Amino acid sequence: MLNTYKIRESDMPEEMRFLLDKYPRDEWDAHPGFHEKTRHWLGAHQMFRRVSERVRLDTEAVLNKDIALGDYIGRLSYFGGNLVANLHGHHGWEDHSYFPELSAADPRFDKGLDLLEQDHADLDKVSDDITRKANRVIKLATLDEAQSLEEANDVLPAADAIEAFLNRHLSDEEELAVPIILHYRLRG
Repeated sequence: MLNTYKIRESDMPEEMRFLLDKYPRDEWDAHPGFHEKTRHWLGAHQMFRRVSERVRLDTEAVLNKDIALGDYIGRLSYFGGNLVANLHGHHGWEDHSYFPELSAADPRFDKGLDLLEQDHADLDKVSDDITRKANRVIKLATLDEAQSLEEANDVLPAADAIEAFLNRHLSDEEELAVPIILHYRLRG
């Protein structure tokens, strides 16, 4: 499904995880340089993971007739809309504020930054795709319920794609950024 979008499926190259061995993920929250701002940033990432999963699970549920179309439409509109809108805002803030700070602290960040910025551009394509498909399902729900339900079949691969994409991208982003934050005691 990710091939539809030509999105990088491989993990971030090891040379771009230059401080991860020194600052392993399971020790981040105990580090004295792990501050509330970093906790909030990681919390936003967890929210994106949960909401993208929710959109997929709800789509599977409506297709399996486990929830009514009307309930699905409300949930898709709410969760899907919030996911896409918040992703755009979050990634815009990272690109214009957060990433320049990390780059200034450690120029080695720039190698990984190129991948992350490409991910953000690719994520725009994935977001546009799920938005277009979800909007079609939502609009059809008032016009032709059977057609709307049929179109939900197109939402599922888009929901799968955004969930898989976010799981990989957010982990890469965290494993590049957080060790730099801890090493240089940033975001305090």
